[in-house]
Amino acid sequence: MRTTRFFALAAAGVLATAGVAACSDSKKEEAAGAGGPIAVKASDTACEVGTTDLGAGTATFKITNSGAKVTEFYVYASGDRVMGEVENIAPGLSRELRVELPAGTYETACKPGMSGKGIRGALKVSGSSQPLTADAALAGATENYQRYVKSQTSALLDKTEEFVAAVKAGDVAKAKALYPVARTYWERIEPVAEIFGDLDPKIDGREEVIEEGMEFTGFHRIEKDLWQSGDISKDGPIADRLLVDVKEIVAKANAEKLSPLQLANGAKELLDEVASGKITGEEDRYSHTDLWDFAANLEGSKAAVSALRPALEQRSPELVTQLDTEFANVEALLGKHRDGDGWKLHTALSKTELKELSDGINALAEPISKVAAAVAR
Repeated sequence: MRTTRFFALAAAGVLATAGVAACSDSKKEEAAGAGGPIAVKASDTACEVGTTDLGAGTATFKITNSGAKVTEFYVYASGDRVMGEVENIAPGLSRELRVELPAGTYETACKPGMSGKGIRGALKVSGSSQPLTADAALAGATENYQRYVKSQTSALLDKTEEFVAAVKAGDVAKAKALYPVARTYWERIEPVAEIFGDLDPKIDGREEVIEEGMEFTGFHRIEKDLWQSGDISKDGPIADRLLVDVKEIVAKANAEKLSPLQLANGAKELLDEVASGKITGEEDRYSHTDLWDFAANLEGSKAAVSALRPALEQRSPELVTQLDTEFANVEALLGKHRDGDGWKLHTALSKTELKELSDGINALAEPISKVAAAVAR
C-alpha cells in the first residue's frame, strides 16, 4: 500500500446516455463526443476535468499528466468513499479510469505526488441507467467474489487477533512469524479495504503518512518496532487500535456490494501494488517479507478474474486464454522463491531475479488492463 492509497476502480469509457446526449452544455458535448472518454488535464497545480455533469452509467476518464510529479486521479462519493481511482500516472503519460456511477453528487481529485487530499472539483451524475449486474453472468461474478471476500476477512480477523495477542504479550518471535501471515489475508482483498476512506492508511500506511498529518499506526508501525529495535513493550495500544480498525474493515467489506467493474479494476490494482511496492521492497521495508504480499496480491487478482470468468468467456474468450497463460507464468516465476510454507526475504533475491518477476508482472498487467473494457461491453 502507498502512503494514503485508497481503493480504485480503474476505468475507461463514457457511456453517452440520453441525459448526456440531450445536454446543451458545450463542455459536456465535447467531453462525451462520440462516446469518447472524458479528458482530464492533470498537472502539478491543476486538475481540469472535461465535464462536471454526466449521465448515470459507466463513465471513462482519460487522465493526461503534464506535470513533473507522478499523479493519481480519484472519483469520490460522500465521505471520501472511493468510487474509482487510477494511480501511478507518470509525467507525460495518460491512463484511463472506467467507473460505474449512479445518480448523485461526487468529487473528482488529482493528486500530484500521490499524496494529500488532492485538487478537487464537483461532479454531478443524473438520470438512470441499467446496472451492469443486470447481466446474469456479471451478477454471479459479484456474488462469487463476495463469498471470497468473506472467507478472507474471517481469516484476516483471526490472524490479526493472534498477532495482536503476541505483540501485547511481548513475544517478538511469535509476532514476527505471524506478521506476514496476517497480512496475506489483508493483501488479497486490499482493493475492497481501500474503498473506505482513511481506514486503509491507518491499518497499512507506511511511515510517510506522518508527512500528511496522520499518525503512523497499524501493521507497518509494529513491523518497524519488531525488526528495527526489537522492542514492542509500548506497542500494546497500537496493537489494540489495529484490531479495532481491522474489525471495522471486516464489517464494512462483508457488507459491501461490489460492482463488476470493481472486480475488474481491483484485479489490476493488485498488480499495480506489486509493481510499485513489492518488487521494490518498499512495502515491508523493515521485515523484507514483501514476497508474502506479492503472492497474496497475485492470488487476490486471480480470484477477482476467476469470479468474472463466465462473463469474460462470453465476451472475450481470447482474453481468458491470455490471462490463464500469464497468470501461470508469474506463478511459476514466483514459485522459484518458495521457502518452506512461506517465501524468501526480498533481500535474498538478486537484481536479475527481481527483474524477472517484474517482467512477468508487466506481461500479466497488459491483459488484466483489458478486463474492465470487456466487462463494460
